[in-house]
Amino acid sequence: MELFDKFPQLETENLILRQIQLSDAEAVFQIFSDASVTKYHDLDTATRLDQAQFLINCRAELFKSGQRIRWGIACKTNDVIIGSCGYSSWVKNSFRAEIGYELAKIHWQKGIMTEALRAMINFGFQEMGLNRIEARVMLENIASIRLLEKLGFEEEGILREHGYWKGSFHDLKLFSILKKSWSSRQQE
Repeated sequence: MELFDKFPQLETENLILRQIQLSDAEAVFQIFSDASVTKYHDLDTATRLDQAQFLINCRAELFKSGQRIRWGIACKTNDVIIGSCGYSSWVKNSFRAEIGYELAKIHWQKGIMTEALRAMINFGFQEMGLNRIEARVMLENIASIRLLEKLGFEEEGILREHGYWKGSFHDLKLFSILKKSWSSRQQE
């Protein structure tokens, strides 16, 4: 089953969520070459431009195969990619998906990811037919935990040594939000 005929572009007050192109490779490299951005990420810090190109191509193929969708986050003022967000796993027959996201450090603490994720979550519930959206976060990633709580996600527990990357096992906090909870929050 195809996800969509074409990549869906989303717009918010300040942002465009769009497909990342190879022409965005330098901007993607700038994000992923910052160790503070990749600190809690299951990807190594990029050291070469071709790593960003490889990531862009992989995400495009995962979209084409109907497995995942990852939007590039760009400011409306200049259309430069400053981060990304998307559904990193989608279990269609269970009506649930897991989200992932990252943002260039220069744009942290400005409400950008909150704005982007609201649009993405709305899309997930309204267009993808999701009933449950999950997020798994390293215990030390306080900023991400606060972001999820701000959006109404609830902590469900700790998945002990659930993740393995960068040569170590990682405990992850599991968060989720249900469609009915999201809908009631939007009406407040």
